[in-house]
Amino acid sequence: MSAAAPVLAVGSVALDAIETPYGSRDPIVGGSATFFSVSASFFGPVRLVGVVGEDFPEWAVTMLRDRRVDLQGLQRVPGKTFRWAGRYDGTLTQRVTLETCLNVFETFRPEIPEAYRDAKFVFLGNIDPGLQRSVLDQVRSPRLVVADTMNFWIEGARESLVETLKRVDVLVINEEEVRQLADDFNIVRAAEKVHAMGPRILVVKRGEYGALLFQGKDVFAATAFPLSNVVDPTGAGDTFAGGFVGSLAREAEIDDRALRRAVIHGSVMGSFSVEGFGLERLQKLTQPEIESRFAAFRRLSEF
Repeated sequence: MSAAAPVLAVGSVALDAIETPYGSRDPIVGGSATFFSVSASFFGPVRLVGVVGEDFPEWAVTMLRDRRVDLQGLQRVPGKTFRWAGRYDGTLTQRVTLETCLNVFETFRPEIPEAYRDAKFVFLGNIDPGLQRSVLDQVRSPRLVVADTMNFWIEGARESLVETLKRVDVLVINEEEVRQLADDFNIVRAAEKVHAMGPRILVVKRGEYGALLFQGKDVFAATAFPLSNVVDPTGAGDTFAGGFVGSLAREAEIDDRALRRAVIHGSVMGSFSVEGFGLERLQKLTQPEIESRFAAFRRLSEF
């Protein structure tokens, strides 16, 4: 396994408010690019592009820097940081959005620093598909482009999203959204339709049921790790993506074995994320813990 190539991450950096049956936090640092960057940083260097307001805490900036996240691309502008507030039910599988305030994120236009433009691994968080393409216009020759999206863009900006997908190698998306994007309830047929849109690899996040990797006709199924302590699922999908892309950035060759290993690394990171509110568990996470749980995942599927 080679030294990890730097990963470019573009997306939201937020101050959230979260309520679950196990407690609440308000405010708490969140955002797709934040969860992704912290997760990916356990595998190699990360370059983050995002925007925050004057209220974003300095300790969080220091925490990201300490985790090898380059913040040259993080803009701090007058105003308040993007805020999302949500409440989860007793099963932690259903949530209600209580508030979404775009604040400084409303006028965010990603500007990729010159030092980032040679990035070989690019992660596009679930921002406007037009902004995702603007990022790709600014990077020179990425080895792998990984994108996330959400039902908001599938419903409200479908044509723009389809244009973006033509330039994407890997789409990471949840089960409900891939069905919506493909307009097909059957996951296998939906994957074939997404492949036809551009991405040669599709990763379907299935929450407590694990993840599916589709590459052409090949399918790999990863189970979710059985946990007795699930506190907050916020950001688990972005944490999964961070582990997935971070793992691939260490590989000399992105072949079937590397992709399967990356899915398990993503699942490992996501399983830690849900054990605390927001980034709390990831901030305490150690490399030996990651290696131990990766080995435990391997044992889960041995027969």
